[in-house]
Amino acid sequence: MTDLDALLARIDAYVAKSGAARSTVSRKLFGNGNRLDEIAGGSSATARKIEEVSLTLDTLESALDAGDRTGDRTGPEHFHALHRHGFVRVATATPHVRTADVGFNRDAILAEARRADEARCDLVVFPELCLSSYAVDDLHLQTAFVEANARAIGEIVEASADLAPVLLIGAPVEKNGRLYNCALAIARGRLLGVVPKSYLPNYREYYERRWFSHGRNVIGEKISVAGHGAPFGTDLVFAASDLPGFAFHIEICEDYWSATPPSTEGALAGATILTNLSASNITIGKSDERHMLARSQSARAVAAYAYSAAGPGESTTDLAWDGQGMIYELGDLLCESERFDLDPELCIADVDSTRILGDRRQMQTFGAAAEQAGRPESRFRRIAFDHQPHFEDAGLIRPIRRFPFVPNRQSHIDHDCYEAFSIQVEGLRRRFEATGGDSMVIGVSGGLDSTHALLVAAKACDKLGIGRDRILGFTMPGFATSDHTKSNAWKLMKAIGVTGEEIDIRPAARRMLEDMGHPFAGGEPVYDVTFENVQAGLRTDYLFRLANQRNGFVIGTGDLSEMALGWCTYGVGDQMSHYAVNIGVPKTLIQYLIRWAERTNQFDPATDQVLEAILGTAISPELVPAGEEEEIQSTEAHLGPYELHDFFLHHIVRYGQPPSKVAFLAFHAWRDIEKGMWPHAFPEEHKHAYDIGEIRKWLEMFVKRFFGFSQFKRSALPNGPKVSAGGALSPRGDWRAPSDASAAVWLEELERSVPEE
Repeated sequence: MTDLDALLARIDAYVAKSGAARSTVSRKLFGNGNRLDEIAGGSSATARKIEEVSLTLDTLESALDAGDRTGDRTGPEHFHALHRHGFVRVATATPHVRTADVGFNRDAILAEARRADEARCDLVVFPELCLSSYAVDDLHLQTAFVEANARAIGEIVEASADLAPVLLIGAPVEKNGRLYNCALAIARGRLLGVVPKSYLPNYREYYERRWFSHGRNVIGEKISVAGHGAPFGTDLVFAASDLPGFAFHIEICEDYWSATPPSTEGALAGATILTNLSASNITIGKSDERHMLARSQSARAVAAYAYSAAGPGESTTDLAWDGQGMIYELGDLLCESERFDLDPELCIADVDSTRILGDRRQMQTFGAAAEQAGRPESRFRRIAFDHQPHFEDAGLIRPIRRFPFVPNRQSHIDHDCYEAFSIQVEGLRRRFEATGGDSMVIGVSGGLDSTHALLVAAKACDKLGIGRDRILGFTMPGFATSDHTKSNAWKLMKAIGVTGEEIDIRPAARRMLEDMGHPFAGGEPVYDVTFENVQAGLRTDYLFRLANQRNGFVIGTGDLSEMALGWCTYGVGDQMSHYAVNIGVPKTLIQYLIRWAERTNQFDPATDQVLEAILGTAISPELVPAGEEEEIQSTEAHLGPYELHDFFLHHIVRYGQPPSKVAFLAFHAWRDIEKGMWPHAFPEEHKHAYDIGEIRKWLEMFVKRFFGFSQFKRSALPNGPKVSAGGALSPRGDWRAPSDASAAVWLEELERSVPEE
């Protein structure tokens, strides 16, 4: 093949890969005029011209390759790539270590680096002084030892050329006759930067000031280690130029025990991932202390925090080591290593950088703190590096809660459920106390929502020291009310001890339909939205008039899930009440709280028996009669599973995640019944799995209703307590939006980014 043939082949490949027109490529290569055909014909194919065009093409190809790494990756073909959704795979490493054996430790570090590379990690955090080993005392000051560490650093830098992860290793580094306890950031054959330890412990068992200089005032400097020049100082934030959100800060051991951890300013300067290379000998209870510090710093700094402590192999002359590794994100533990393990260990988790950035965007306090601190981003040096993310399907390594509103800490289940229940009870108690009324009026259908609201009302009466007979419960059968739910409603009211009454709304509904000239009044089986809302509206109308008559107020029973979807009748309907006690509680949490009330004997055995029957009843508004051999009207058959909608609601409202990201998380949470954790005592028969096609279908339903339809109902919400940190929808609280907004942006993102199967 001639040089011209090779050039033409490269041009053809570029045209195919870029998708650009040949005329456009020609202008880029030759300037004005289409000369691509001329060179192809050989008329202008001089050696000099071929060389000039080749150099221009080199630039275009490099730009295209960079675009592949940083450009549009939002199509469905990249849906399963974790990098496309802003995840960064982080690992804490506990390598083998041998006291003062630099060569052995170098090889052990590289062995774990290669394992992390195979695991598709992006960032690996090693322990403090892992190259030299930590507990070598005065050996740190020996010239041969200092030089051996410098050589080993150079060898690790060179060996990293073929590895994808950024490596954070600990080693002693000398400059101008001072020795510093340092963390070195190494990536793809390049020493990115060197960060000295700020706070040197010199109390009890620690004597670091004997050997090292602190780095608190090392700012804006450079250093050369084994021939590799790099920025040097505590003013460094490292950021990938081709993976938005991948920005990290480094601190070392004692730094996060200080009153002002350097990582706080690192986060305010833009780092989403805070890292800590630690030695930290182990004593009784210290593991819990490390957890406390990492958890609190990740929450306070609105960041991820990756911590890696030295493990077995360090000198046990006076101390012992457990090799603890952990990664937190916004206060949530993502992973934890096995302590005291004699084998090397990688603790791996995928950190959600867009969740972190989204939380910072919502939390104005974070920005205010950055301003108060003098805008650290303006004085920190931001060290850019070309990470070259793979954008391939590498799975997802992080715990994802199927039920984000449901308590998931088994050790705290009773406490969390008690707290949720008590928030509702206290909200209702205070409102009833403030109104000075005689009674609470509530519609009891025998369904989940009215059941839970009635349980809350009963406990509120107990707390107020008044009889439960002050609760006036009304069951109001309509055209589709089943004997089963009506029976459950009566059994529940009797078991709890409320004043129960029944009003048949069918005569009034039939009269209204007749007055309207509705086909149903003439005997036609027309069950449209008017037919449904006449019944829903009458029930609410009766409740308000009964409250007027009995000097009471109406307790709303609608829940957070229904309000998110707009699955309620506006105005004179179940959207309205005097106090919406369930409005901060999603359907999945209501189910769980009822199970908790039954399991923990909050009420008597007779009540528990009714609760069990109600929990086993399909969710239905019971507004449309079932025909012969037909199933009763099912809400979830029409709207989709509430367990999915609650999942969507949490990630969209709480963290502002786009539909494609929500679908990606839902896919990994729900695709396999056998994987992941379920809430404690969750019934086996109620466990479900969903494929991406089902998730996409119901997410589209959610987006249409939430963004494009139902806000006008939320804008007129009655008062009611916020229960979950996962969010609420009150226009006076967590969610404020225009009632006439379009859902087009979210629907387009879903359509463009999520595969259909």
